[in-house]
Amino acid sequence: MQSKMRECDVLIVGGGPAGLSVASALPDDVSTIIVHQDREIGKPVRTSGASWLSDMQALGIPEEFYLILEKNEAFSDNKHAELPLGKNSVILAITELYQWLASLSDHKNRELLLATKFLNCTQQQDGSFLSDIRSRDGEKSQIRSKYIIDGTGWHTAVLHSLGLSKKPERLGVGIEYEFPLGNNDPTRAFIFFGDSAPSGYGWGFPTPEGKFRLGVGVINPDTGLSPRDVMTVVMANDPEQRFGLDLSGDYTVNSGILPSVAYDPKLVFGNAIRVGDSANFATPTMGEGIRICIEFGRLLGKNLGKTVKTGNRWHLWRYEWACRIRMQKDYYFGFLMNTRGAQNLSSEQWDRSVMRMSRVDGGTFIDTLRSEFRFKKMFLMAFFSAKGRVLNRLKGLAAKVRAR
Repeated sequence: MQSKMRECDVLIVGGGPAGLSVASALPDDVSTIIVHQDREIGKPVRTSGASWLSDMQALGIPEEFYLILEKNEAFSDNKHAELPLGKNSVILAITELYQWLASLSDHKNRELLLATKFLNCTQQQDGSFLSDIRSRDGEKSQIRSKYIIDGTGWHTAVLHSLGLSKKPERLGVGIEYEFPLGNNDPTRAFIFFGDSAPSGYGWGFPTPEGKFRLGVGVINPDTGLSPRDVMTVVMANDPEQRFGLDLSGDYTVNSGILPSVAYDPKLVFGNAIRVGDSANFATPTMGEGIRICIEFGRLLGKNLGKTVKTGNRWHLWRYEWACRIRMQKDYYFGFLMNTRGAQNLSSEQWDRSVMRMSRVDGGTFIDTLRSEFRFKKMFLMAFFSAKGRVLNRLKGLAAKVRAR
C-alpha cells in the first residue's frame, strides 16, 4: 500500500555526521527530510571515533563529547614504542555526538524519518527526484525533492540508484570488542601491526562513556580474512599480557565499513551531491573522517542553501572545489601509504616501521596520520628514512671488514 507523497527542497539520505551537518547548516526555512535506516541516531556504533583536539575545538564540539588521550603507543610483533602525539588526539563519544549534531537542526523546517530505508531514486523530467522509501513496518512511500544528498557511506545508494556511481571495490572493514573500562588506563591508547593484523592494523583505547575498545581493521579484497577471523587470532594470543590490558567482563561488538579507494573529486552531479563516506572523506592513512564529514557537511549545507535560494549552482561547484583543494593531493599520497601498509610486510619490516614512528617529530607524525602531506616535511621524512638505510648498510659493511 502506497501512502501519500512527501515533498521537500532537500532530501538527505543518511543520518551520519555528514548528512546531519548538511541539515544543520541549511537555512531554517529550507524544507528538508532526512531518511535514516537505523532506529536511533548514533546506534549501532559503526566507527571507532578517533580524532584530533584542534579540530574539535575549531568545529565547536562541546568537551563532553570527547576524551583527550595522554599516552599513545605502537606495537609490532617484536617492538614497542611511544608515539609523539602529545595530548593532541581524542576519542569521540559517537552516539552522543551524533545526537547533538542532529539536534542542531531540530528548530528548522526539517523532518527526521528514523527506521526508514531508502530503496531507489529516479530523476523526473522537471529535474526533481522521486525517491521510494520503506519504514520498518513495511509501509512504502515516496519523497519528491529538488535536491538529493547521498550520505549513505560506502553504499553510495543514491548515486548507485541513479546510475552515477559504482560501489567501491576495495573496502576497509573493522570490528571492535567493547569491554568495561575496568583497570585500563583511561587516557592511554595504542595501535598494533604485524602478523596479528594482516592487511590492516589493530587498536585499543578508552572511550568517554567509560568503556574500552579493542579492534582490528582489514582491507578486502587485499586479504581474504574477515576482521572477525583476525580478532579471533588476537584474542587467542593473550592481548591482556601483550598490551597490559584488563579485558574482564562481558563485551559488545561494533563493526563498520569504509571505502578504501583513491579519492574521486567528482562530488556534484547536477542536483545530486555526495558527502561524507559516500565521497570518500575518511583519511586513507588511518580511516578517521568524522571531523572532515562535519566540516564539509556544513560547507555543503551553507552553499546548497544559497543555491536553493538563488538558483545559482555555482555555490555547489564551490563546495566541490573546496573539497578538491583540501583533499586531492593529500589523499593521493595517503592512498599510496594505505596500499603499501596493506601489503603483507614481514615482522622485521613492521618492527622497523614502529621504531621509525617513535623517532619522527610530533608535528610531522600527526600530519601523516591526518593525511596532510606538506612537501618540505615529505622531503625530510624521505631523506631521514634513506639516511637510516644508508647508515645501516655502512655499518654492515664495516662489520664485514672487521670480520676479515
